[in-house]
Amino acid sequence: MLTEKAVLQRYLTAAHEALLWKLDGLSEYDLRRPLVPTGTNLLGLVKHVASVESEYFGFVFGRPFPEELPWIDGDDNADMWATADESSEYILGLYRRVWAHADATLEALDLGAEGTVPWWGEEANPVTLHRIAVHCIAELNRHLGHADILRELIDGAVGLRQDVSNLPEHDEQWWLDYRARLEQTAQKFIR
Repeated sequence: MLTEKAVLQRYLTAAHEALLWKLDGLSEYDLRRPLVPTGTNLLGLVKHVASVESEYFGFVFGRPFPEELPWIDGDDNADMWATADESSEYILGLYRRVWAHADATLEALDLGAEGTVPWWGEEANPVTLHRIAVHCIAELNRHLGHADILRELIDGAVGLRQDVSNLPEHDEQWWLDYRARLEQTAQKFIR
């Protein structure tokens, strides 16, 4: 039977791997292109997750991530997109280094270890490593959902993992008919 820490670690690892898979095989343009009005893009999601986890699994527990991330205190949404000077290799490498740092924090501390999240306010502090791990799993999976949609918009690739689509297996025509049926239903509610 897995320990509680091992279960949390498994969920974090699965989500980290899935987010990387959503970027697999895409061009530099497709990694960066904003596909929704708020500018959300795949490489930006990875940069954001790396930024957030560097703080939660680092600073919060007195284990600062060893690299400076200048955009953390920069312009609004600076962590949600990669500048032309930030290569995809750099962002993906950063993500992997932050992931390793988060794993090291989980390894080094007990789940009951306390930390402080200054941006949460006094009433929400102190926090435990367990709470932060759960928070980061939720945050990561929220952004993984964004990545699911973006990847589907780019090239139609869908799925929970590379080997598991988690969708019914049908041909393209079935999906076109299915979508048309949903659109017909939705149109009945146009006022």
